[in-house]
Amino acid sequence: MASTTAIASPSLLHFGGKRPILGNFQRISALHVSRRRRGVAIVAKAVSDSSDSSDSESIMTYISNAWNKSEDRIAFAGLGFAGIVALWASINLIGAIDKLPLVPSVLEFIGILFSWWFVYRYLLFKPDREELSRSLKKSISDVLGQ
Repeated sequence: MASTTAIASPSLLHFGGKRPILGNFQRISALHVSRRRRGVAIVAKAVSDSSDSSDSESIMTYISNAWNKSEDRIAFAGLGFAGIVALWASINLIGAIDKLPLVPSVLEFIGILFSWWFVYRYLLFKPDREELSRSLKKSISDVLGQ
């Protein structure tokens, strides 16, 4: 179960200095006004567990199963390290390209032109949308081997 706590100044809860955003504090049972701190403590608790933890657990299970099944663990660790290095290098390369004058603007313009072409070619008219749908379904069936 997740929970969070926040303490806000009462002046932050007023919009334009006229009335509180949250309304009357006595109506909301989760709020508690403290006179010593001159603040509002807000406590919120989640009703059910989030699926994020199950996703991270399944990823960790997948990685641990792959590690246990691997015959050449040094190569497996090397591939992981190479993936991290490739990610770091690509982030730095994109940052370097972004700092060059005029290049980001030209790439953005090319992206806008391509987006407009895609909308005109595949999304504007009904027969083209049907063609795109058939093409996507065919590609998905090819990938899944159906």
